[in-house]
Amino acid sequence: MAGRRKVIELAMSEEDLAALRAIARSRTEPASRVERGRMLLAYREDPSFFAVGRALGVHHQTVQRCIERALVYGAMAALDDCPRPGKEPTITAEAKAWLVSLACRKAKDLGYPHELWTTRLLARHSREHGPAEGHACLAKLAQGTVCKILNEQEVKPHKVRYYLERRDPEFKQKMAEVLCVYREVKLIKETAAAAKQQPSDALAIVSYDEKPGIQAIATTAPDLPPEPGRHATFARDHEYKRHGTVSLLAGIDLITGQVHALVKDRHRSREFIEFLKLLDAAYPSHTAIKLILDNHSAHISKETKAWLAEQPAGRFEFTFTPKHGSWLNLIEGFFSKLARSVLRHIRVASKQELKNRIMAAMDEFNRHPVVHTWSYKLDQAA
Repeated sequence: MAGRRKVIELAMSEEDLAALRAIARSRTEPASRVERGRMLLAYREDPSFFAVGRALGVHHQTVQRCIERALVYGAMAALDDCPRPGKEPTITAEAKAWLVSLACRKAKDLGYPHELWTTRLLARHSREHGPAEGHACLAKLAQGTVCKILNEQEVKPHKVRYYLERRDPEFKQKMAEVLCVYREVKLIKETAAAAKQQPSDALAIVSYDEKPGIQAIATTAPDLPPEPGRHATFARDHEYKRHGTVSLLAGIDLITGQVHALVKDRHRSREFIEFLKLLDAAYPSHTAIKLILDNHSAHISKETKAWLAEQPAGRFEFTFTPKHGSWLNLIEGFFSKLARSVLRHIRVASKQELKNRIMAAMDEFNRHPVVHTWSYKLDQAA
């Protein structure tokens, strides 16, 4: 006759009981934890594996394993699976390091036509050359494994993140000079606002730049307008015809918001001088005109310097942005607005029509001028 099964005495603290009751009622805990919590509570009321198994609809051996685990590790630890050893890694740490170092090089440096790696190409290269480098474990390397190894090291060799190299050794000094001009604009506005009058016309500060390569593109078939209930957008034929490009020379008065602009086929010294003449005619003779602009060759050419030398002293003053510092020029924000609101999707029948529409846009902006304000790092200005 078989011996009577001994009852396992399971001791649990009040804190464990409270936690188990909360888990047993939970709707968010994993199902395995909820089930094991109910087993422990049911066994405490009726210490029988068979009775608990029948009540919860599980095999009595499942209940027994849970109770025995709770007896060894504690009630709360019994709710989770015991850690398993798992399979030994087949790819060594040295092989992973070799793969990551390979990913940090360009694919073209190893004879491929690709500029950057794809994970598929990197896996194939590792399978073909890894064993010869002493990493036999890479002979059957899968693309998914490559992704996992690279993700562990947070390496993404298939992507490019752009940065701006500061090639001007005097970048900070020139940036400070530009910021000082913006600080001057701020003081002029604040002084005029405090006095409740218009700013003095003794000084005009203009942010200037060129926007070259604006394409004059014509449609080869009429655009189809939207139709309620049928087509929500304009429909346009994929084919187009090019009529060349134009350049916009523009400056925005940072005190009044007035836009001064010319549209030309090119933007050489003669076009820049023509723009300066436009400014000269737009302001009274006693106004000092200060321009913020970049170091384009047309701005510092012999022709430009010769024309400036003929002007009255103090009439024009240039403040140059540093190289690769065009983001310091406020006019860039205006060009972005122009591109998004006017030039996007524009189609014209000729270059002249494009010029006319751009100048019409300038007139529209000047009817409702917007005073652009610079605030970034302005507190660093001297």
